[in-house]
Amino acid sequence: MRLHRIIALVSLIVLAVLLSSCGTLGYYSQAVSGHLKLMSAREPIDELLNSESTDAELRKKLQTLVDARQYAVDVLKLPDNDSYNTYAATGRAYVTWNVVAAEEFSLRAKTWCFPVAGCVNYKGYFAEEDAYAYAKKLLDENYDVNVGGASAYSTLGWFDDPVLDTMLRGSDTRFVGTLFHELAHQVLYIKDDSNFNEAFASFVEQEGVRTWLRDRDESERIEQFNLQLARNADFSELLKKSRSKLAALYNENIDDTIKRAKKKAVIEDMRSDYQALKESWGGYSGYDGWFSRDINNARLVSVATYRKLIPAFAAMYIDANKVLPDFYIKAKEIAGLPTEERNALMDEYLARDVKLLSP
Repeated sequence: MRLHRIIALVSLIVLAVLLSSCGTLGYYSQAVSGHLKLMSAREPIDELLNSESTDAELRKKLQTLVDARQYAVDVLKLPDNDSYNTYAATGRAYVTWNVVAAEEFSLRAKTWCFPVAGCVNYKGYFAEEDAYAYAKKLLDENYDVNVGGASAYSTLGWFDDPVLDTMLRGSDTRFVGTLFHELAHQVLYIKDDSNFNEAFASFVEQEGVRTWLRDRDESERIEQFNLQLARNADFSELLKKSRSKLAALYNENIDDTIKRAKKKAVIEDMRSDYQALKESWGGYSGYDGWFSRDINNARLVSVATYRKLIPAFAAMYIDANKVLPDFYIKAKEIAGLPTEERNALMDEYLARDVKLLSP
C-alpha cells in the first residue's frame, strides 16, 4: 500500500475518533479492518496467470478481466491506474452487506454521512451478522429495511482495489460489467447524491459491455444483452409506477391504519402486474426471486438508486454524440451544478424517456 494512502487511511480513523460516538467509532473500525484485510489478501494477477497451480476456470476469468481492463482504458477511456491488477479470494458470498432504510410512509431513503464519501443511501458492513443486527435496530424504530449483499465496492481511487472472487460469479458480461461499473466511479463521484453516482456508473457499465461485445464480434450476445436490458427497463418502469402510487398515498391525510392497508394493496397489485409482465416476456422468470421476498419502501428505493436516472444518462449520451469522453465531460459539468439545478436538469433528461441504445 502506498505511503500517502496509508496516511490518508490513518487520517480518516483519527477523524472518526474525533467526531464519532462510541457506536459510530465501532462502525468505522469494522470498515477499516475489513478493508485492510482485503488489501492484505491481494495477489498480483499476472503471477496467478503464470502459475501452474492456478485453477483453470479462475485463470480464464482473470484473463478475461485483464483483457477487459485494458479495453476499459483504451476504448472506454476509464482510468489507467493500479486498480484491479490484483486478486483477493474472500471465500464469502459477498464482500459487504448494505443496509437500506426508509420510513414506513416515505420513499426517501435514510442517509448516512461519512468522511470522503459524503452522504449515501446505505450503510455497508463487512460482516453479514453486523448488517442484520443494525437492520434489526432500524426495524425496531419502525423503518422499512432491506439488507442486500454487494459483490464489489470502490474506494474511488484512494486505494488499488482488487478483483474479488465475489465479482467473478456468473457470466463474463456480469463480471466485466462490474469492472466497468467500479472504474466509472473513479471517473465521476459527487458527495451526497447516491442516485446520480450509481446511475452514472450503471450506464457506463451497460454501454461498456455493449461495445465490448461488439468489438469482440459477438453480435448474437449483443442481442441477448439488449433483450436483458429491455427487461430491466420494463422492471424499472413497473417499480416506478408503483412508487408513484405509493408517493401519492403517503401524501394523503388519512389514518395510518388505512394507509398501511392501502400500501399493502399497492404492493400486491405490483406483484400481479409482474405476472402480466412475465407473460409479455414469454414466461421469463428472472425477477421471480426479487418478488418472492418481502417488498417494502427500502427495497423499492434500493432499485431506484441504481436505475432511476439511467434513462437520463442515456439521453445525455445521445447529446454527447455517443462519444464516451464527451459524455464524461457533460456529466461532470452537470455534477458541478447546485443540487436543485442539477436535479431539475436530470428530470428534463428523464422526460425524454430514452430506455435503450443500440451499440
